Amino acid sequence: MDLFRNERHHERSLRYCHLSMRPTEIENLALLRKARDLMDRQYALPLDIPSIAREALMSPAHFSRKFRAAYGETPYSYLMTRRIERAKFFLRQGMPVQEACAAVGCLSIGSFSSRFSEIVHETPTQYRERDHTALQAVPPCSAMMLNRPQRSTSDVLR
Repeated sequence: MDLFRNERHHERSLRYCHLSMRPTEIENLALLRKARDLMDRQYALPLDIPSIAREALMSPAHFSRKFRAAYGETPYSYLMTRRIERAKFFLRQGMPVQEACAAVGCLSIGSFSSRFSEIVHETPTQYRERDHTALQAVPPCSAMMLNRPQRSTSDVLR
């Protein structure tokens, strides 16, 4: 009973937490969301932190600190996770590793492969060659959640 009461209190406090925020904090969250949406939409373009920070009307250092505080990972880490997520889709379709690398906006096949291996725990080639037919029976929205790259806590701190 006490646990249920605590859960309800937590849900209520989350629902109204924006009421205790200052207007500048709410505005900053909106700008951070705008920058995150830019990364989600234009992951294949050669984005860098200064250009993304300009979208959020912040300096690169301030943007990185605020982004990490809001989303739990650095902007670069978030962008690379999105790129790896899309690369996994292309590799499941049988696209060669070099083409998948270019399609998601990575300029270096070496950096792409090492980051892919770090996040997915296998090389892009191993991932592409693995059997993915079991995912074909899963609805796309569920498959997206199942295939989303998961970073460990030590990865997020980078």
